[in-house]
Amino acid sequence: MKHMQLSLVAPLTLCCLLASCAAPPEGTRPEAAPASSAIPADALPSWNEGAARQAIVDFVARTTQQGGPDFVPPAERIAVFDNDGTLWSEQPMYFQLAFALDRIKALAPEHPEWKTTQPFKGVIDGDIKAVLATGQGGLMQILAASHANTTTEEFEQIVTAWIASARHPGSKRRYDEMVYQPMLDVLTHLRANGYKTFIVSGGGVEFMRPWVERVYGIPPEQVVGSRIKVKYEPRNGAPALLRLPEIDLIDDKAGKPVGIHQVIGRRPTIAFGNSDGDFEMLEWTTSAKGPRLGVIVHHTDAEREWAYDRDSHIGQLVRGLDEGPKRGWVIVDMKSDWNVIYPSQP
Repeated sequence: MKHMQLSLVAPLTLCCLLASCAAPPEGTRPEAAPASSAIPADALPSWNEGAARQAIVDFVARTTQQGGPDFVPPAERIAVFDNDGTLWSEQPMYFQLAFALDRIKALAPEHPEWKTTQPFKGVIDGDIKAVLATGQGGLMQILAASHANTTTEEFEQIVTAWIASARHPGSKRRYDEMVYQPMLDVLTHLRANGYKTFIVSGGGVEFMRPWVERVYGIPPEQVVGSRIKVKYEPRNGAPALLRLPEIDLIDDKAGKPVGIHQVIGRRPTIAFGNSDGDFEMLEWTTSAKGPRLGVIVHHTDAEREWAYDRDSHIGQLVRGLDEGPKRGWVIVDMKSDWNVIYPSQP
């Protein structure tokens, strides 16, 4: 695992970019909550008192104060969030890659030729070194075999079953239990004050849509992510959408503002990220006129989660640390600013 952590920089980034690459109660639609400028005393309960919490609470208060100089009309209250490393964990590998590897193992009985063909042989044997030796080309083969050539409905069922049963190798938690309680607090607080929340992730949009509403309270139509091409094609006499092994959008770095424009159609008021893959999204958001807020989640807690930034194989954070403070962005220190990491954690 240590070798994998140190060696997957470019391949893992590619994997995340290649698209499909305590929760709110079921059935609720938090986006429909009425706008309110009231700031409850217990806002962001999983956050410690400090500059980061205060900056977020103050910004929401200022932008929702009717008649105030920084008032933002409800229709323009758009908040965007990266997913991997911002709303849930991303170590030691992007969770979507774990899904892809598990999917290859599940499909292996249907492909006896994979037993002797790399990179599939390496996946089946658990030989990560052999998989890495195949380079980006090998990982693209894994992604194509695990993500494409299904209908959209079939893929949704596959993802739903995986997210309900797969466990993280370190924490032994379900992956959807490794969401950050402090960020759930932020989502709740924003929606209670009339903000509409969107995910804007390098991960696959169709990998996220099956579970994000249950976990984050964000409906599938408010998810912007990397995507592959889809073709309308009747199957067995019924209409279907077939997922093709061709990239349509890589929603990472400079691709994030493009995805925001194409899907949301408004420049956000608030943007949360955790890595340099989110830099352009934060820059696009905070360079607009009017009140804007950019926030970076800095992973500093090696005891409760992971500590990483400049030298990390994924979630690398260099430019954001160097330029963020100069641009007025809030840098969240996970270790000192969060009093808890995951839901129901002692």
